[in-house]
Amino acid sequence: MDAPPDVVRRPPSPRLARLVSSISFYRERGIGLAAFRHAAPLTLPLLVNLGTPFRIALGHQPDTADARPSFAAGLFPGPVVIESDGHAECVQVDFTPLGAYRFFGGAVPDLTARIVGLDDIWGRHGSDLRARVAEAAGWQRRFEIVEDFVLRHAVHEPSSEIAFALQTLWRGAGAVRIADIAFDIGWSRKHLTRRFHHEIGVPPKTLAQMLRFHRACILARTDGAGGWAAIAAEAGYADQAHLARDFRIFSGETPTGWAARLDVIDPRLMRDGGG
Repeated sequence: MDAPPDVVRRPPSPRLARLVSSISFYRERGIGLAAFRHAAPLTLPLLVNLGTPFRIALGHQPDTADARPSFAAGLFPGPVVIESDGHAECVQVDFTPLGAYRFFGGAVPDLTARIVGLDDIWGRHGSDLRARVAEAAGWQRRFEIVEDFVLRHAVHEPSSEIAFALQTLWRGAGAVRIADIAFDIGWSRKHLTRRFHHEIGVPPKTLAQMLRFHRACILARTDGAGGWAAIAAEAGYADQAHLARDFRIFSGETPTGWAARLDVIDPRLMRDGGG
């Protein structure tokens, strides 16, 4: 009999606290995903596949050509659409942007807006990881194997300047001038953009836009008072039309379409959303 999937999440252990935001085990029991959507995720996943591969597409509906076995992916400033057949099973690590650099090093930009097989990144080490996780008894042992793998390969140290820039953008939910961050660091804006892209995978302006979009999403789900115009102002948008444009870019939907899909049913958010 079909049943909801098993999902086990655990916070990162202290030794991974600077690297990942979460580790999870997921196993379907007959009920799959139908056009499940992530809008411009702020984490970078590493997924060890143990069942039927997910079908994952960046910015469009997936088809059979988008079947993804074990893989890693970078930041993507748009909607990620996922489907499965009810028999997917995996262990997933969600890296923070700085944690991804510690793990992948200079390969981070190569992952941006891409989904890359573990074998293509790690060669036989990727194949060995999947085999060891598949053979392990229970999700607890699987978590331990993946954690050890991450720690062994997390040997790259991000620059203090990029760490400062990222933290400043994160604290300000993207509502920070890139020129001001560059001035505080003592770099030109052009140099900051180049280095930030190398270590984070996207330019600082792009990440700022993604952070501002997520701030608007949080506001919509927690406090819709005043409707989209008020959310746009509080999130740092120039106006409501600017917010609507970013929703189309990052979620592939209008604000009202996004709200309807996520059952954000505050009537103030189901009208005048730019769509």
